[in-house]
Order: sequence, then structure tokens, then C-alpha cells
Amino acid sequence: MAGRYTVYPRTLVFLMRGDRVLLIRRPPHARPFPRLFNGVGGHVERGEDILSAAVREVEEETGLRVASLQLRAVLSIPHAQLDEQDGAGGVRDDGPGALVFIFVGQAPQGEVVSKEAGELRWVALDRLHELEMVPDLHDILPRVLGHADACPLFLRG
Repeated sequence: MAGRYTVYPRTLVFLMRGDRVLLIRRPPHARPFPRLFNGVGGHVERGEDILSAAVREVEEETGLRVASLQLRAVLSIPHAQLDEQDGAGGVRDDGPGALVFIFVGQAPQGEVVSKEAGELRWVALDRLHELEMVPDLHDILPRVLGHADACPLFLRG
């Protein structure tokens, strides 16, 4: 149908320990956003609910088993901002976008285990400005960490 598009559901999780947040630096070969910091998360598998996907992604990428997560925001990202290259070296703007479900939770005790997904780092909240993060994360992160109301924020990338 003209004017409609599809989105891929994704999860993004920010785990807290006191005044520190766990971030992951994406590897050089990662697309989109190579070498930039982000929360942990990823794709939702077929037949999987959003919360279960978030919990699974946290365990896969960090080795931590979280007991609970709180949905803080839903972010809609148009395809053109996903940095997918077309065959001619330009950015495609006709494909699916992403609908990112952003969660915040307290990290359980235990050490994080870096996996192939990237380098894990606990970052003090007052040092976030020093990191190279995915676009808009410097704006989004304080909003989701400071938003504990019952209703999630709805954001557009």
C-alpha cells in the first residue's frame, strides 16, 4: 500500500549500577554505527515478545541475567537513518525502518563478559559526554534514565 512502510523490532537496554551505565562499543565491522557506544540489545526473533528479546540480548551480550526491565521509550527510526548502503555507494531510503524498544534496569551482581558484540564498559553518568556514541544517544540517554513514569516516551530518530 502506498505510503506505508515496515519496521524491524529491536531492543536497546541500559543497565545501571549506582551512577554508572553499561555501554557497548560496537566493533569496527558492525553496521550501522561501527566503533560507537550504545546500550546492549538487538533484534527480536520471530515468535519472541519484546521483553523476552531484551532479556535474551542482555544475557547474550553481557553474560548477565536481569530480573526485571522497565520500558522507558519507543524510538521510531526511518530507514534512511540506518546507514544502509545501496549498490552505488549512496544511502538507501526505501527499506524498512526500526522500532526500538528502550529499557532500563538494575544490573545484577557479577562481572560482565565481553562477547563478539563489542567492548563492554561501565561509564559514570557525568562522563558520558566524553564518549563517541550513536547519533542522538547523548540526547536520548538522559531522557530515558530520568523518565520513570508509568508511560513510556515516544521518540523519533
